[in-house]
Amino acid sequence: MMYIRQRKEVKTTEVSEDFPAQKENVKLENKLSSGCASRRFWKILSFTIGGTIALCIGLLTSVYLATLHENDLWFSNIKEVEREISFRTECGLYYSYYKQMLQAPTLMQGFRGLIYDNKTESMRTINLLQRMNIYQEVFLSILYRVLPIQKYLEPVYFYIYTLFGLQAIYVTALYITSWLLSGTWLSGMLAAFWYVTNRIDTTRVEFTIPLRENWALPFFAIQIAAITYFLRPNLHSLSERLTLLAIFISTFLFSLTWQFNQFMMLMQAVVLFILDSLDMLPAVKATWLYGIQITGLLLVCVLQFFNSMILGSLLISFNLSVLIARKLQKNLKTGSFFNRIGKLLLHLFVVFCLTLLLNSIIKKILNLKSDEHIFKFLKAKFGFGATRDFDANLYLCEEAFGLLPFNTFERLSDTLLFYAYIFVLSITVIAALVVAFQNLSDAANQQSLGKVGKCTVDLKPETAYNLIHTILFGFLALSTMRMKYLWTSHMCVFASFGLCSPEIWELLLKLVHLYNPKRICIMRYSVPILILLYLCYKFWPGMMDELSELREFYDPDTVELMNWINSHTPRKAVFAGSMQLLAGVKLCTGRTLTNHPHYEDNSLRERTKAVYQIYAKRSPEDVHALLRSFGTDYIILEDSICYERRHHRGCRLRDLLDVANGHMMDGPGDNDPDLKPADHPRFCEEIKRNLPPYMAHFTRVFQNKAFHVYKLTRSK
Repeated sequence: MMYIRQRKEVKTTEVSEDFPAQKENVKLENKLSSGCASRRFWKILSFTIGGTIALCIGLLTSVYLATLHENDLWFSNIKEVEREISFRTECGLYYSYYKQMLQAPTLMQGFRGLIYDNKTESMRTINLLQRMNIYQEVFLSILYRVLPIQKYLEPVYFYIYTLFGLQAIYVTALYITSWLLSGTWLSGMLAAFWYVTNRIDTTRVEFTIPLRENWALPFFAIQIAAITYFLRPNLHSLSERLTLLAIFISTFLFSLTWQFNQFMMLMQAVVLFILDSLDMLPAVKATWLYGIQITGLLLVCVLQFFNSMILGSLLISFNLSVLIARKLQKNLKTGSFFNRIGKLLLHLFVVFCLTLLLNSIIKKILNLKSDEHIFKFLKAKFGFGATRDFDANLYLCEEAFGLLPFNTFERLSDTLLFYAYIFVLSITVIAALVVAFQNLSDAANQQSLGKVGKCTVDLKPETAYNLIHTILFGFLALSTMRMKYLWTSHMCVFASFGLCSPEIWELLLKLVHLYNPKRICIMRYSVPILILLYLCYKFWPGMMDELSELREFYDPDTVELMNWINSHTPRKAVFAGSMQLLAGVKLCTGRTLTNHPHYEDNSLRERTKAVYQIYAKRSPEDVHALLRSFGTDYIILEDSICYERRHHRGCRLRDLLDVANGHMMDGPGDNDPDLKPADHPRFCEEIKRNLPPYMAHFTRVFQNKAFHVYKLTRSK
C-alpha cells in the first residue's frame, strides 16, 4: 500500500497528524481511478475505431474485386452461356452442381441426384458428396431457394457475391491476426493494404471464383486468428473455451470446403510439433489443437460418407503418432542440453516411424490409392528419380505446380512488402533461436508452464507460432507456385505485425545501443504510417485506372460449340475430350462426361489417360474400342492440344502420352534410348484427313476454328 508522509516541520495546528495524509490519499486514489477510467475509455475508443476500419476495409476489398471481375468480363451484359463458360476448368464443374441443385424439382431430389450421380462419369454411379467438396454449393442452393431473393438476384450473382463476400471476411481475419500480434490496429490496416496492393500474388478470386481455395482460405485465416489469440498466456476460462470453439468451427469449415485441407493442416501440425518440442508453447494447448484437427477432419469424413482419402491422410496418422510418442517419452523435456537434444532426435524418429507405420496400415486396410498421384508427383519433383508416370508428369509440366517465379519477389518488393518481411523475419528468427537454446539449456530446472512464461518473454507463443507457420508455408510456396496464396497473405500479416511490434523494435534498438521507450513508440507508429502513405501515393492511381478499364468476354468458338451441343445432340449423349473442356460441357449443356478435372480418384485417372489416347499415336480401332468402353457417343478434339505450342517439348500433352506409351516424341530433340517409333500416326491429326479406316468408326458432325466433334459408330 502507498503512504504519503506529512512534513515534520508543519505543527502549527492541533489537528491530528493523520488528517492531511488521509486527504492526500483520497486525492491520489481519485487521480488513479480517473487515470484507469481514462485508459479504459481510450482502449474502448481504439477498439471501436480499429474494428470499424477492419469491417470497412474488408467490404471495400470485396467491392473492389467484384468490380474488377465485372469490368474484365462485362459479366452483367453477356449471355448466360458466356457467363458459364467464364468459369474455366474445374470451376465450371463445381458451379454445375449448384445449378443442378437449383434446377431439381425439390431439395430431396436434388440431394438424391448428387448422391446417385450417373452423368459426371459415364457408365458409373458415384456419390458426389463423398467424392468432392461441394457442400458449399448445396448450402448456397438451399439458401437461394429459401430466401425471398429470386425476383431481385439471379442465381449466378448470388453465388459470386457470396464468394466476394468471403473475401471481406478473409481480409478482416488477416487484419485481426496482425492486430492481435502487434497490439495496434495500425498493423492490421497495413496488412490489408499490402494484401490489396499485392493482389496479383495474394488472390486469384476475381478470375477463378468457384475454385475450392477461394471458399477455404477465409476460414483458414479465421482459424489462424483464433489460434493466435488462443496461444496468449493467462486467458480467462470463458475466453479460452470460446476461442477453442472458434478454432473448431473454422477448422471444420476449412476442411469441408477444400480437398487439400489435410496437407495444409499437416503443416500446421508440424508447426505445433516443433514449438511443443522446443517449449515455445504450452503442451496442453498443443494437445487441444491436435485434437481439434483430428475431430474436425473425422467429422468431415462422416459428412463425406466416410471418404477413404480422409481416413488415410498423413495428418491423422501424424497427430496420433505425436500423442502416442509423447506418452511413451514422459521425460522428454528434462535433462542437460545434449541429453535433451538426444531425446528430441529420438522423439522425432519415433514420431516419423509411427506416422509411416500407422498410415501404411490404414491404407492397406482401406486399399487406398486415391492420393498416389500426389506422392508420385512429390517424388519426381524433388529429384528422387525420373518418372514416366502420366499423372505425375501432368502435374510437373503445369506452371502452377512449378517453382515460384523470381518475378514474384520483384512485384512484392515494389510494395516494400518483401523487404519488410525479410527484416521482421530475420529479427524473429534470431529471437526464436535464442529462446530455443535457453529452453533446451534450462530443461533440467523448468516447471511445465512457468518455464514457458519465462522463456517466451521475448518471443510470445503466438508470435512463435506465426513465425514457424510463415517459414513452412514459405517453403511450400517456393516449391509449388499454386500454393503461394497461402504464404503471401500471411506474409502481409507477419511483415505488418513486425513493423508495429514494440518487442521487435526494442530488440533491434538494443542491438544497436539506441534503446529508448520513446524511440520504440516513434518507430512502431511512424514506419507503418510512412509505408501506408507510400502505398497510397504509388498504387492509388493505378487502382483507379484498373477500375476504369473496361473489357468484354469473347470466346465465340466455345460459345458456338456449346450452342451446337445443346441443339443437335441428345440429352443423354456421352462426351469425351479434355478434362478442362468437359467441365464446361457439363455446366453449359448438362451432357454426360467420360472424365472431368477432379483428379482425386485412381479409377478416374486411369480413365482420363485412356480417353487422352485421342491425342496419342494409336490406331482408330484402339481409340474407338477404348472410348466405347466408357459409353462415348461424341469426342471433342481441340487444335490447341493437338498442335500445342504452350509447353516446351517433353511437356506437351502429346509428349507425355508418347512417353507413357513407350513411343518417341515428335520434333527435334533427344529421346530415351528405349523409346521406339510408333506403329500408327497421331490420331488427332490423321482423323482430319477422312481416311477410310477412320471414317469407318468416326463421323465428323461439327467443326470450327478451335474444335472438331466426331460421332462414334455403334459397331466396328
